[in-house]
Amino acid sequence: MRTRLLAVVVVAALALAGCTSDSSTTTAVSGPLCDELPKGDEPGNPTALASEPVDQALQWITVLTTFEGALRASELVPELEGKKAITVLAPSDDAFMAKFSQDNLDELMIKDKDTLRTLLRAHIVDRSLSLADLRDADSVTTLDGTTVKVGEADKMARIGDEATTVCADYRIANGRVHVINHVLGNLPTTAGQGDSGH
Repeated sequence: MRTRLLAVVVVAALALAGCTSDSSTTTAVSGPLCDELPKGDEPGNPTALASEPVDQALQWITVLTTFEGALRASELVPELEGKKAITVLAPSDDAFMAKFSQDNLDELMIKDKDTLRTLLRAHIVDRSLSLADLRDADSVTTLDGTTVKVGEADKMARIGDEATTVCADYRIANGRVHVINHVLGNLPTTAGQGDSGH
């Protein structure tokens, strides 16, 4: 009887240890920009974001304030959260600054929501792709219907003609987020053109 009881206790302890190990599995991100972002046990670290919906996860990736604000302004969040799997190719704040003037950004976020939604859809793929997947693929199709060439770029992934991943492989509740260093899509570059005193 004691032997049987001991066996039950050991099995239960092993099962608990297994559960604990699974829940504490860390999520690794990679890229030159990752050192500037939360890591280890810091709030917003990659492991902590793995179960978060896309809008909540983006709030913790501190180089994506423009993209996160644009996503909220576009009202696309419910659509993305309703998808089984997504990959977000999110331009950094510096990428947005290099692409758009502040006046242009304000116009997109406040008045021209249709164009904003099209712009954001050009950065989202309707399936979950890791950095390795992007490096191995020849192309991906974004939600706006554009086929974008992808491939290897040193240890990162090339996205289109100019962009590369700079902090890749964030996991979120229904997919992945990769920070990239250029804005995708066909909108004209307006950075440096006539901002009205912001």
